[in-house]
Amino acid sequence: MNIIPGDGMRKCYFDYVATNPLHPEVLNTMMPYFKEEFGNPLSIYEPGQRAKKAIEEAREQVASMINARPSTIIFTSSGAEANSFALKGMAIAKQNQGNHVIVSRVEHHSILSSARFLEKSGFVVTYLPVDKYGFVDPEAVKDSITKETIVISIIHASSEIGTIEPIKEIAIVAQERNITMHTDAVATTGNIPIDVKDLGVDLLSMAAHQFYGPKGAGALYVKRGVRIVPLICGGIQEGGRRAGTENVPAIVGMGKAAEIAKSGMSRRIEHCKKLRDKIIEGVLKIPNVHLTGHHGNRLPHHASFVVEFIEGEAMLLMLSMKGIYSASGSACTSKALKSSPVLLSIGIPTALAQGSIVFSLGMSNTEEEVDYFLEEFPRIINRLREMSPFMKKKEGGSKCYTGG
Repeated sequence: MNIIPGDGMRKCYFDYVATNPLHPEVLNTMMPYFKEEFGNPLSIYEPGQRAKKAIEEAREQVASMINARPSTIIFTSSGAEANSFALKGMAIAKQNQGNHVIVSRVEHHSILSSARFLEKSGFVVTYLPVDKYGFVDPEAVKDSITKETIVISIIHASSEIGTIEPIKEIAIVAQERNITMHTDAVATTGNIPIDVKDLGVDLLSMAAHQFYGPKGAGALYVKRGVRIVPLICGGIQEGGRRAGTENVPAIVGMGKAAEIAKSGMSRRIEHCKKLRDKIIEGVLKIPNVHLTGHHGNRLPHHASFVVEFIEGEAMLLMLSMKGIYSASGSACTSKALKSSPVLLSIGIPTALAQGSIVFSLGMSNTEEEVDYFLEEFPRIINRLREMSPFMKKKEGGSKCYTGG
């Protein structure tokens, strides 16, 4: 299904890690809460209580998707807020027990920025290295722990390189030492099966727009018995852990999206993985193009590359002219005009990191679209290389990248 309004030109949306379209059933479920069902959930009269009931039903739907208790779900405005809430809230809650926090170098900017905030507030932060595929070694986590360590936060999968981290093994390390474990699962929730009990994490972040829900809706799972300090104070909403009048339509939409994601996950994984593998196979036939992240242990809808002698922005612009929409780096950094810290952390040279490109898929994509992309992309690469001063330097004798 073509989800982009068109002008007659073929349109192919390959940027589902940036955001997903709203599922029609989700929109239909949300609509009454924009109009008739506008009550404040804190109000004791009937309209307010209907809104409160809708929120609690959504809480149950989100909890069911990750095999959690409804009471452990705290609704937020986004995955970024959930990440900030988790890292800052836990560090502050446990500061009497220690001041050391561990994160990885492939975290989302909401975690890395929160970590820098904590450093300025007197905490000590260890930024764990990763291997060439982006994996965090559980043994490295273990070796980094000190008697002051209070929180470990490792991303479940990076939206830039797609590698799925060994969270279960890292959580075991944290459990053995009674350290709180958080994972940023924004890229994975709703896209691969998640069971928080099996993963063994204490906190987990998610965002509705990553699984066909609305923007402006996220959630943080906080394991029963875990104490966390609120970031937003001033009200009793969300059990006193997140103040502010609830965004009822968005929360209801997130609940419905979670229900749909859970029921259709296996079919979506099978569909996207087939297209993903075709993209990877086809793109790697182009000379001097390298896959980033792990080939097999990656998000089923994700393919990412670095292309030698070309900047990512140039590729995006020329692809867009052909009606193909993709990304270069994460949505939060693609306009920063600097090399991605994630790519640098896996050993990609600075110049080559400028040539990153990411394709991510959804149920709307078709094999015909992938064929069209694989027909156009090599032509675009060839055209850009003909104009590239970096290519001319290479032809003059400079070495090209030969990494993993």
